[in-house]
Amino acid sequence: MSHQLPSAKLISRRIVLAGIGAAAVAGRAPRAVAANRDRHPEDFDASVPLAWFDLALALTRTTPGFTPPVAARALGYAGVTLYEAVVPGSRQYRSLARQWPGLRGLPRDARGANWPVVANAALAGILRSLYANTSAANLAAIDALAAELSELARRRASLSEVAASARRGAQVARAVFDWSRGDGGHEGYLHNFPPDYVPPFGPGLWVPTPPAFQPALQPRWGDNRPLVLRDCRSCAPDDPTRYSEQRQSAFFGEAREVYDAVNNRTPEQEAIALFWSDEPGLTATPPGHSISVATQVLRLEDASLMLAAETYAKVGMAVCDAFIACWKTKYIYNLLRPVTYIQRLIDPTWLPLLNTPPFPEYTSGHSVQSAAAFGVLADLFGSSYSFDDHTHDNRGLAPRHFDSFSAAAKEAALSRLYGGIHFRPAIEQGLTQGRCVAEAVNGLPVRRLKRH
Repeated sequence: MSHQLPSAKLISRRIVLAGIGAAAVAGRAPRAVAANRDRHPEDFDASVPLAWFDLALALTRTTPGFTPPVAARALGYAGVTLYEAVVPGSRQYRSLARQWPGLRGLPRDARGANWPVVANAALAGILRSLYANTSAANLAAIDALAAELSELARRRASLSEVAASARRGAQVARAVFDWSRGDGGHEGYLHNFPPDYVPPFGPGLWVPTPPAFQPALQPRWGDNRPLVLRDCRSCAPDDPTRYSEQRQSAFFGEAREVYDAVNNRTPEQEAIALFWSDEPGLTATPPGHSISVATQVLRLEDASLMLAAETYAKVGMAVCDAFIACWKTKYIYNLLRPVTYIQRLIDPTWLPLLNTPPFPEYTSGHSVQSAAAFGVLADLFGSSYSFDDHTHDNRGLAPRHFDSFSAAAKEAALSRLYGGIHFRPAIEQGLTQGRCVAEAVNGLPVRRLKRH
């Protein structure tokens, strides 16, 4: 099965029709149709960022080296770029640039800007830079979407206004990308498996797992500069259960739980494990799944450009920092995976439902990033927000219904037990760690006015 994007013209047309044309289909004109002078990002619809983040997920799925940590970083910087591009025009929001002393070169004057055009140029610029190693077809898709959105804007605004706004967006993208180069994760897609890393060896420590027996993925990712957390050790969890090979020990009991969960799984549990597996190359990875849910909610809410900017920025920052915090934890403890323990001490022929990813077990990345992202969405849209997740409709997987974002996070976390790749403490402590990340993001001083 090929995982390449359709042609640039085809994907651009699909995304624009889905994002912008939907307004006309629904019987309403986009908010951008009226004169743009003295308008604010709150006055425009979210069609531009929705189209771009749809494309970002396609790029994540089809670009070599975009493992979950690398994808989370890219989506984080894309969200920051969108937010800082349009926030100068808002009366309700404020820039977060003071949070990042190294971020320089952002334009200050907000007069006369066409904010959808600014957003279009900013997202085009940052995605070209972050996905620089993608295929020629994918780069052409970026150019095609940028051109089509620009052409739509020219029908509603003067050439000078469009040109000036595009320059402004490109300036923001350059500033954010230049700043991103110093965080420790620059071009991480080229360095997923550093050859100089030698994992520690000893009882209870991680070793490569079947079937591929790959080396450790991104062992130094936890040392990257976070976007919100004070440092990589923020939100550190409690210690995992003490390692033991004694049959009466708590650790043996946790391994036995994994063994029994996989062997006795119900059809529903198997469906949950497969829905949340989000394998790189086949999907947009776990952080892409979180962005997909955010996009679905923004469409349901008929969101404004400014609300979309806040949402993508916060969810992006949450998943970015979740992977930094989680990866720091993983390589501090270097705990072995269930398959290693179970094959050695319980059943030498046993295999999990899902292939075990190539990095230490504790804490669960799915749990951390899901709790972080969905904790942000709950703060934005309500703790009892009910929704159907259609992320994998195109893969033939039935959508799943959730009565709250926290319910979705818990299911995503438990999916790793059903899949046989995590012990329960990694799941529970991972959820706690992710909620800590969400609290940090939710505490950012983004609003000039209180949300009603």
